[in-house]
Amino acid sequence: MSTLIKKIVYDCTITLKTGLHIGGTNAALNIGGPDKFVVRNPLDNIPYIPGSSLKGKLRSLVELKNGCFSVNNEGKCLASTDPQSLSGALFGVSSDSVQSHPSRIIIRDAKLDVSSVDMDKTEMPYTESKTEVAIDRVTAKANPRTFERVPAGARFNLNMVLNIFDDDNENQLKSTLKQAIALLHDDYLGGQGSRGYGQIEIKISKEEEKTYPFE
Repeated sequence: MSTLIKKIVYDCTITLKTGLHIGGTNAALNIGGPDKFVVRNPLDNIPYIPGSSLKGKLRSLVELKNGCFSVNNEGKCLASTDPQSLSGALFGVSSDSVQSHPSRIIIRDAKLDVSSVDMDKTEMPYTESKTEVAIDRVTAKANPRTFERVPAGARFNLNMVLNIFDDDNENQLKSTLKQAIALLHDDYLGGQGSRGYGQIEIKISKEEEKTYPFE
C-alpha cells in the first residue's frame, strides 16, 4: 500500500485578463437582466471559481497536449485511464476502471478578492453584463443573449494541494501541473471562450512542503 510522505501546498492568484463566465443557477431571472448568470456563494452572493471547473480544464489541456497522454519505458502509448499516464498520475483514474488511482491534486474553490472589483463601476454586485448575438446563417435572424461576467482585472485567491506518496514521481507530478497552468494561460476557462471570455493568468505566490508525521 502506498504511503503519504508529504503535501505541497500552493497559494496562487488568478487574475482575469478578460471577463469570466462560469454558469450558475438561473433561478432569479429578472426581466431585462442577464439570461445566463455566474456561479455565486449563496451565503454572501460573491462569485467564485469552482475547483472542479479549474481541475477539469487543466486535465483536458494536459490530455490534448500530450496526445496519448504518456508513454512507458517500452515506448507504448498509455491512455488517460492508465494511472501511469501523465493525466492519470496527477488527476486520478476513476474507481470503476481496472486500475483505480486517487487524484494527487486537490484544487479548492477560488474566492474572489473583493477589493479587486470596484462595485461603483459594475452593473451588478461584482459583475458586468455582456450581450452576445447569434445570427442564423440562413434566415439572418438575430438571437441575442445576455451573459453575466466577472470583469477583467478581478483577482481570485486559489489554494492547491499536491499529495506525494512514496511510489510517486514527484518531479513528474509537479512538472505536469505547471505544464497544465502554462497551457491554460493560452486557452480559456469557463464558457464562451471562442468569443474572448475566460483568459486568465495563474501566479504561484507560495509553495510550501509539509511532511508527515508532524513533529
